[in-house]
Amino acid sequence: MSESLVIQLRDGASPQWMVCNDDGHVVVEAMSGELAQATAMSTGRRVAIILPPGEALATESDAPAKGAAKLAQVVPYALEERVADEIEQLHFAIGDRDSVTGRVPVVVLERSRLEARLAELRAAGLNPQAIYSAATLLPAVPGQMIGLLEGDTLTLRTPDAPPFVLPALSITDAFEMALSMQTSAVAGLEPAPLGLLLYTGHDEWDAHQLKVDAFRDRFTGVKVQLLPRGSLGVLAPAAAADDAVNLLQGAFAVSSPTELTWRSWRIAAVLAASLLCLHLGARFYELNRLRKVESSLDAGIEQAFRAAMPGQQNATNARRRVEQRLLQVQGGGGRGTLLPALVAIANARGAVPSAKIEGLTFRDGTVDLRIDTPDAASLDAIGRQLRSSSWQADIMGGNVNGDVYKGRLQIKKAGA
Repeated sequence: MSESLVIQLRDGASPQWMVCNDDGHVVVEAMSGELAQATAMSTGRRVAIILPPGEALATESDAPAKGAAKLAQVVPYALEERVADEIEQLHFAIGDRDSVTGRVPVVVLERSRLEARLAELRAAGLNPQAIYSAATLLPAVPGQMIGLLEGDTLTLRTPDAPPFVLPALSITDAFEMALSMQTSAVAGLEPAPLGLLLYTGHDEWDAHQLKVDAFRDRFTGVKVQLLPRGSLGVLAPAAAADDAVNLLQGAFAVSSPTELTWRSWRIAAVLAASLLCLHLGARFYELNRLRKVESSLDAGIEQAFRAAMPGQQNATNARRRVEQRLLQVQGGGGRGTLLPALVAIANARGAVPSAKIEGLTFRDGTVDLRIDTPDAASLDAIGRQLRSSSWQADIMGGNVNGDVYKGRLQIKKAGA
């Protein structure tokens, strides 16, 4: 069951507040003080504000328009003759149309006054979901006139008319006006007499008792309920149950408590979302960078593979294939003879120190050596030296080029 923090703003006195559930039962008894003291109790609760009855006019309209938007356009002009100020300076709050009378309750107050009240509340850290006029929170009870005499103000409400507010000094005129506004349910008949239930404080009752007593014979009965702690206990249950016209409409509307919660957390949520976007952006940038590095490495591996293994176009499993070739080169698997062959060639070249190796290739255990010597005899001397070291060395050809003899030897392990 939801709870409401109901705060009553009072003329010439400190605000009062209490907590009620939506059935009107009191959860936290009334207390008073500065508005900021009530802020701590607003967490997780609906905040409803009660304005002094004299700050707003409660009336009604029989405008035929249907729909809230259309009524909001029509009602101000329909009530233009009942208000003293220009309608542009006023705020009109509209209630639900009465299914019996067809009339629509309307509460009117100065727009600037409502703005000032909202600024005062928000400065204290309060974000109200509802604001009511105290006059509209008095119940409309069949057969009863309900009155609230508090301070210098008297509020009266009859069953079939909107409440009205007059100064307490005009209490006689107020009762006369209220009684004259009665209507009968049956045309041509006098309206049924009413009883009077008057809520008031001790001081107000002492000051105006005689005036009230003068009207006892005009009512079927008079009951006076003294309010030692003010009228909040009478008005708060209706405010908690939302049984009156909420002034926060139109430009002042609040969608829901959730929206207010969102407003209070909006900056934090935006910052969190920004950090998340920044994190995701950084991760995306890092992923793209790694992909580019990977592509660059793949290209380097393929280039190195093709340089190390000419004639091999497919670089799939390049590492494994290069490792296998290295094992062969280093003598792994019994087929690798390159390193021993190079050692033998180096030793054989000692027989002809002026010989110059121009190049060599190695394939399948055979070294094809291109070497420059002074003459054919020198090339043959190198071959004999290799053969004496258990290598097969075959002269594959040669020719004189200037003052050198360019020869070619094919070298492999003897018996291979």
